[in-house]
Amino acid sequence: MRIDVVTIFPAMLGAPLEAGIVRRAADKGIVSLFIHDLRQWSDDKHRTVDDAPFGGGPGMVMKAEPFFRAVEAILPGGAAPKTQIVLLSPRGRRFDQPTAERYAGLDRLVLLCGRYEGVDERVSEGLATEELSLGDFVLTGGEVVALAVIEATVRLLPGALGDEDSAVYDSFAGSVLEGPHYTRPALHRGRAVPEVLLSGDHEKIKRFRRKEALRATRTRRPDLLAQSRLSGQDGALLRELEDEVLQQDPEPVLSKR
Repeated sequence: MRIDVVTIFPAMLGAPLEAGIVRRAADKGIVSLFIHDLRQWSDDKHRTVDDAPFGGGPGMVMKAEPFFRAVEAILPGGAAPKTQIVLLSPRGRRFDQPTAERYAGLDRLVLLCGRYEGVDERVSEGLATEELSLGDFVLTGGEVVALAVIEATVRLLPGALGDEDSAVYDSFAGSVLEGPHYTRPALHRGRAVPEVLLSGDHEKIKRFRRKEALRATRTRRPDLLAQSRLSGQDGALLRELEDEVLQQDPEPVLSKR
């Protein structure tokens, strides 16, 4: 896979991509990363890539032409079927695990980092294949978003992780959060590791972990359960969790008003 990032601040991306899973994947030849300075495609001696907005208003708007020139240089033959050109913008669709999984199946991914008040609308209309946001908040630019997209995508590429099962049991894999993790010592400041994890019974451990994953999802992100791919056993575990809640707090919620 090849990932290209277009930005006016290449230095913001260099150091974070030189460590961890992304760097190891690059060293193995699993992914190729290229960071491009948008200003090299400007058309004046001051390397200008922004201008005042038509109609007035605050801030500056990034010009369309440098982005078009950048993508034409990066993809001289145009976008192939397994290529996405993504404009990173606060108004884009929210990035999530299924999107990372989809990107991991691409051959080419081009990330366009916006800045200032925004990017000329013609980049979204005539160049980008989709528009993406990291969440319901505003950052000063798309560089942090690009780093998040790259890491979330690269770790899903075959061979990127030391243990391929790690991605299978990640939070949001199957729209369920991960359950709790423990390591040595077995007793820490009066808190013990659940006995089942020390039992050596792999079936019981597997069941415990799945139940705790469902408990975490039910407690912290119940909205995810509506879209989760749940099995019959998952349904049984959720009923157990409901029974546990009723046993702990049998009084109906409405009566507490």
